[in-house]
Amino acid sequence: MANKLELTWVGKESELKIEPRILIKNPTLSNTAQDENTENMIIHGDNLLALKALESKYAGQVKCIYIDPPYNTGSAFSHYDDNLEHSIWLNLMRARIKALYNLLNNNGSMWISIDDDERDYLKVVCDEIFGRSNFVCSVIWQKKGTRSNDARWFSDTHDYVLVYAKDKINWKPNLLPRPEDSTKGYSNPDNDPRGVWASGPCHAKTPNEKDIYEITTPSGRKILPPAGTSWRFSKEKFEVLIQENRIWFGEHGDNVPRYKRFLTEVQDGFVPTTLWLRDEVGDNQEAKKEVKNVDSKNVFATPKPERLIQQILTLGSNAGDLVLDSFLGSGTTAAVAHKMGRRYIGIEMGDHAYTHCKVRLDKVISGEDKGGITKSANWQGGGGYNFYELAPSLVVEDKFGNPIINKEYNADMLAAAMALHEGFTYAPDDNYYWKQAKNENAYLFTTTAHITVEYLSSIESEMQDGEYLIIACRSYDSGADKVFKNIKVKKIPQVLLDRCEFGKDNYNLNIIDVPNVSEDDE
Repeated sequence: MANKLELTWVGKESELKIEPRILIKNPTLSNTAQDENTENMIIHGDNLLALKALESKYAGQVKCIYIDPPYNTGSAFSHYDDNLEHSIWLNLMRARIKALYNLLNNNGSMWISIDDDERDYLKVVCDEIFGRSNFVCSVIWQKKGTRSNDARWFSDTHDYVLVYAKDKINWKPNLLPRPEDSTKGYSNPDNDPRGVWASGPCHAKTPNEKDIYEITTPSGRKILPPAGTSWRFSKEKFEVLIQENRIWFGEHGDNVPRYKRFLTEVQDGFVPTTLWLRDEVGDNQEAKKEVKNVDSKNVFATPKPERLIQQILTLGSNAGDLVLDSFLGSGTTAAVAHKMGRRYIGIEMGDHAYTHCKVRLDKVISGEDKGGITKSANWQGGGGYNFYELAPSLVVEDKFGNPIINKEYNADMLAAAMALHEGFTYAPDDNYYWKQAKNENAYLFTTTAHITVEYLSSIESEMQDGEYLIIACRSYDSGADKVFKNIKVKKIPQVLLDRCEFGKDNYNLNIIDVPNVSEDDE
């Protein structure tokens, strides 16, 4: 495109037309005994289809998104066979970033783990979707502490976390909590009623001529600022600070002056840096020890440590906020969110949704999980989640190649699916059968019956002034769609065919089964 700088690749202009699917709750796999009203969700299925399924209800609702996608490194992980052709990887990632962007709250942020190979390409894709001005930073995470002397070029010891805000101007990360030893250096030698304080120099390294003046200490000693500096304060301000007992001249009143900064006036936490060391947030070895508590024989290959996710959720969310991970993997993000009191949605397509994510969360809920951040978060157990499966495609082909409604759909599923396609909220009315879904004063009614003019008349007689109805049906009398101005009749599945790609269940990034991992793996 003229006058526009952009990253391009084969297939970029071919927009994916994703089918919005309904989600089917699986009561057997859900864990709600301790919290029947839980809003937490685990979804098993292709994450691009699942994100599309969430869009109508959760657009603009998610406060913090973390994803750890396959890196497309060519390293041939057994779990993430991510040596995809480059343009395919970019196309599928771009579609997912777009879907995630739509779910993000205006005051929300997105955090993406990535390595050297795709970091720069992924950043350009994210710049295009978020706007370059909404890029916050690129965090360096030390993923291991040992050197690989058999590396051909460099020993790879770090990954990145790209951070984007939906609206950077109005977004600000939370502060990191102060560690217990952060108050070292604070004392109260003069018994100041304002409490403990630490002192800092009163001179500025960049001198200002007007702030070079002589100060007389309480002992009578005359002092000038050190050579090449000036005082931090004007002479008038310095006199006020002395009157307010904000300047410390030492126990005997003859030391170089220092400014008193009280602990009660210091912000309650630290601004994060862009370098996260393994001692602070954990590393790969720590992560693998954590997932071995879930399944010691079938260890997830590329987990992230709970402390890393804890730091991200601390900075990007508060208790009760909704967080989302669409590459849930071994379930780390959901487990950490659960322990930290966040609501969460986790999406995973592989069987490890059952063998790892569910098992891990069940241990978190029961209190059996003693690892990770359990102690630091003071987690005792409790809570719950609902487990969902993606519905099959709504439209399939019969033996003659004609599009038909999938026979796996019962009447309720069909009505809910049509509501999703038409942008309505599925909420059947207790009094009027034709009010299955609503969008302001408009209603949607889906039926497999043949619609006659008489049938329409019976419904129209029950409608109130200002109400509008759409009927989706398999067939109707000729001319029935033109009888009433406030009733529109559509034929399914024909009305849907050009909207999206039906029958495709897999937009994945070549994610396959979970491998065994040896102790020596990084």
